[in-house]
Amino acid sequence: MGRVRRLASYNLRLMATIAERRKTFHDLHRSGCFVLPNPWDIGSARYLQHLGFKALATSSAGFAFSRGLPDNSVGREMMLAHIREIVEATEVPVNADFENGFADKPEQVGENVRLCLRTGVAGLSVEDSTGKKNALYDLPHATERIEAAREAVQGSGALLVARAECFLFGRDDIDEVLRRLSAYAEAGADCLYAPGVQSHEHMKRIVEAVAPKPVNMLIGGANGWTIEEAAALGVRRVSVGGALARAAWGGFIRAAKQLSEYGTFEGFEGAAPHAALQEFFSVDSERRTQAVQR
Repeated sequence: MGRVRRLASYNLRLMATIAERRKTFHDLHRSGCFVLPNPWDIGSARYLQHLGFKALATSSAGFAFSRGLPDNSVGREMMLAHIREIVEATEVPVNADFENGFADKPEQVGENVRLCLRTGVAGLSVEDSTGKKNALYDLPHATERIEAAREAVQGSGALLVARAECFLFGRDDIDEVLRRLSAYAEAGADCLYAPGVQSHEHMKRIVEAVAPKPVNMLIGGANGWTIEEAAALGVRRVSVGGALARAAWGGFIRAAKQLSEYGTFEGFEGAAPHAALQEFFSVDSERRTQAVQR
């Protein structure tokens, strides 16, 4: 009986924590501009939380590469397990990169969104790409998919992000992006996102087109943008996609090639000291253990 009561108490605390994270996440989107970095595993998530970021987002690319797979090839069950792992490893809101909802039909997207919500995410994004090369759903069908996702999210407190993938799939037409994002906003998306948009003019038009709903901007490289510039245009949040994972891969590849091709170790220069990582994860793991025991 005591174990049952403890389990029930734990489940109630967990439900309260999820509700609190979802409220916090919505609050972050109400004003200002915040950075939403993308970890790819527990260690990177814990360190980003340690740095003080107020929320995190998963990266489909970062996770896929860590599993030896290309982006958009991770199955639904593996992705759900990964999302849950990140949520349970952190105390801040987590936004799930849920690709295209792992389905074509709106009703299946809705069911998959419900499964994603069970992981405890504070928000999730759904793309309008089909998963096939350079292919997007036609706008009426894409809008129906967002409507189904909205129905699934309704009442959960989670935040729904709709993505227009035009600029990532060879359709560099800002008017098409605006049509899609406006339709998704009307269909019930809480936040709008067009990855690949780079110009100040285009981003300004996106913000104005869907106002007062918040806009996410992807800054995935050293392309001259700053958080201050994004904020000045009215962008509410900035994510980095797979950029942090690619930065880690960049260091790994340089060091590995130096070792393989030249038999030298210059590539290890700038590596994080073992002692520093050991200290951080020792202290951090102890804190996590204490938090669970409470």
